[in-house]
Amino acid sequence: MQKIPFFHQLIASGFGSGYSPVAPGTAGALLAMLVWWGYASLLDYVFIQVITASLVVVFTVLGVWSAGVSEKYWGADPSRVVIDEMVGTWIALLAVPAHGHWGYMVAAFLLFRFFDILKPLGIRKMERFRGGYGIMADDILSGIYGLIVIYFYRWIVT
Repeated sequence: MQKIPFFHQLIASGFGSGYSPVAPGTAGALLAMLVWWGYASLLDYVFIQVITASLVVVFTVLGVWSAGVSEKYWGADPSRVVIDEMVGTWIALLAVPAHGHWGYMVAAFLLFRFFDILKPLGIRKMERFRGGYGIMADDILSGIYGLIVIYFYRWIVT
């Protein structure tokens, strides 16, 4: 059996978080949240949004590619591929307001995981896409739903 190229292993596994023996998807989402929290606690809101959107774009492209490659080595939609969870978490985190990181950050994480695990509202249908697209699409939609819920909550509260 051939070994997956290191670059694709690194990206697809969410920098190794997908090797967690317990809940690898949650481990990947948690890593994404911690990365976000690290730069969000240091930077201005505009930079937070630009960096987060950039991470979403870059790792969506790399994730589709690496997740597709990983299936050739690890089988269909392998559990150690968690770059999709990272991207979905970053999408939900785009809804966090300029002030109030803690509560909204945790809500973005939990909402993303809720939608990702239960797969309501057409999320499960996204898995029908082949290769890396199918691996990434359901988590992207889960992140979008998390983002919408947070924006809706923010709209009602303010």
